[in-house]
Amino acid sequence: MNTTAPTVRSAHAMTLPLSLLLNVAHALDHLVLLIFAAAVGVIAHEFGFARWEDLMPYATGAFFAFGLGALPSGRLGDTWGRRPMMLTFFFGLGVSLWLVALTTTAWQLALALTLVGVFASIYHPVGIPMLVQNSTTPGRVIGVNGLAGNLGIALAALLTGFLVKYFGWRTAFVVPGVLSIACGVLFARIAVESEPPARRAASKEKLPLDSMARALAVITLTATTGNLLFNFTTNGNGELLRDRMAAVVTDPATLGLLLACVYAAASFAQLIVGRLIDRYPLKQLLLAIAVLQVPLFIAAASAHGWGFYVLAIAFMAFVFGAIPFTDAMVVRFVDDHMRSRVSGMRITISFGISSAAVYLLGPLVKAAGFSSLLLLMAGIACVTVLAAAALPTVAHR
Repeated sequence: MNTTAPTVRSAHAMTLPLSLLLNVAHALDHLVLLIFAAAVGVIAHEFGFARWEDLMPYATGAFFAFGLGALPSGRLGDTWGRRPMMLTFFFGLGVSLWLVALTTTAWQLALALTLVGVFASIYHPVGIPMLVQNSTTPGRVIGVNGLAGNLGIALAALLTGFLVKYFGWRTAFVVPGVLSIACGVLFARIAVESEPPARRAASKEKLPLDSMARALAVITLTATTGNLLFNFTTNGNGELLRDRMAAVVTDPATLGLLLACVYAAASFAQLIVGRLIDRYPLKQLLLAIAVLQVPLFIAAASAHGWGFYVLAIAFMAFVFGAIPFTDAMVVRFVDDHMRSRVSGMRITISFGISSAAVYLLGPLVKAAGFSSLLLLMAGIACVTVLAAAALPTVAHR
């Protein structure tokens, strides 16, 4: 028996249907976390809140669980198996979304959203390592996967806006729940795993301990700042667009469509970055993207109307463009037999800290306005620049 056989069905590991389903899962993972942000205004009104900002902190548990849950999810992905963990993801996510639709109070909503975060936490430390295992072009694979995830963000804005307008906010949670269950049934039929990754022998040459420690520290810091920007923008862009486009667009469905177009256009940055990662040093690429974020956020702080809309597409392209680097670095440094555990630890730290962005978003905007939020994000991008500058030379491709 060949002990180095890939985890899934064929010699090259990833069949097209399985690859497609894992990318759909990434889209679904991001979609479900942003339904609430897209519908918060309507939900706040139904639950008796005077302002959407006052209800927004109730979603914090979902994002905290999304980060904290990655640690046990990653460990179980390596030791129990990635296939059973992905099945848990699909079916658990579907049921928890239906529970959100049944809530009638803010605290019930908070608990149900936290449960959504628990199951959503499975995908990144389990699904992405499953997708890139044995890949000879991990940058491209990660880029395509990132595009899928960001199209899920775009779909959250578009689908939620449509469903809320015509069928009510509860339907916006029910429909993705049905999709998740259906994907779970398909995944059970096509995914095969011979043994958990932790039982396979390591195939990657070990790097010097100091180089790996430094690289992982930089990865965690840049992932944290990147996730802060990601959470501030993706959770705040709906209301931000409503505020800055008030003079030209007021219809919720139209605003949802415009926001979906922002995400769809910006998402293609990940395809470009993914291909560049396979060709050029990671450090220079990450530095360039982080540096360009700063003036875009500063310019957006004082923009309105269609000028702001163009800037929103630009700064979201660079926010999304920074995402593939963390997974690419994990692939670069960590062998597949323990990749889910390392990814889980990195995600727990970065998402655990960045979940504060969801809690602070409403109170910050209420107290200081969106201009202050955009300037704060420019400052966070500066921290990313400093961290990326410390990336060790050994990390270059």
